Formats: sequence, C-alpha cells, structure tokens
Amino acid sequence: MKVILTADLDRIGDLGDVLEVKNGFARNFLFPKQYAIPVTPHNLTVMESRRKKHEKKLAIERLSAEEQKKKIEALTLTFTKKSGENDVLFGSVTTTEIEEKLGEAGVTIERKRIHLAEPIKRIGQYTCVLKLFRDVEAEVKIVVDKEGEEAAPEV
Repeated sequence: MKVILTADLDRIGDLGDVLEVKNGFARNFLFPKQYAIPVTPHNLTVMESRRKKHEKKLAIERLSAEEQKKKIEALTLTFTKKSGENDVLFGSVTTTEIEEKLGEAGVTIERKRIHLAEPIKRIGQYTCVLKLFRDVEAEVKIVVDKEGEEAAPEV
C-alpha cells in the first residue's frame, strides 16, 4: 500500500515522503495515529505545500541549532565531587547535573539530548555530545575536580 507521511518518523521517513508499506502497518499504526494518509492526486498536492512550509521551518531551526552549537562549544563545565582512592568518584556526574550546569551558563537543552559515551566516575577531563538537531551535534568539555583540592591551572 502506498502512503504519504504526515509527520517525521524516525527510521521510517520524513513528512511528505511517499512510501510503500504493508497493509497492516498502514491500517493498524500509521492511519490511526494520523502519521500517514493514502496516496491520491489531491493528497499529493496538499502534502507538497505542507512539505515546503515544513522545510522552511526546519531551515530556521537548523540555523538556531548552529548558533547554539557555537555557544556550547565555547563552554567548559567544571564539577567538584568527593572522591576516594585512585580518584574514583562517590557516585557519578549525571546528565541531570550537566543539564543544570548548562542552564546556569544560559543554555537550555533537554536532558535526553545529552549523550555520554560512558558514565563519568573518575576525576579528569571528558567530552559530552549534545544532539541539537538531526545532524547538528555540539561537544562540551567537562572537567571533574576533587573536592577539597585547588583546581589545577589550565595549560
């Protein structure tokens, strides 16, 4: 069955795409949730105009994400945590804490857009990836210092 997507769906397609899908998938998932409509000449013309408006909106969002990326990559987040032997932290630096530090720096971003390669459980320097838009990612530097000691001077 051929359908036209009315929304951007991960791993399926973008708004306005014409797809060939199985009948059950269209009937049981796409149509009830209004993610797609059947292919007809009228629906094709309607979706083409919606797609143009959507592309303009995406271009504006992409520009704002690029600006936010420049602002974020200039930041260095510093955390002071208690640690035990061998510089192992009691706990870890979480995405919630990173979100709060970014908020203090004037950057609002959802926690689910913050991606750590591995949990931060040691003293040291790390990088964190923030997914701002589809293919716009920013990296922020994170420095974890030991509580009770002076921070080492930056080189």
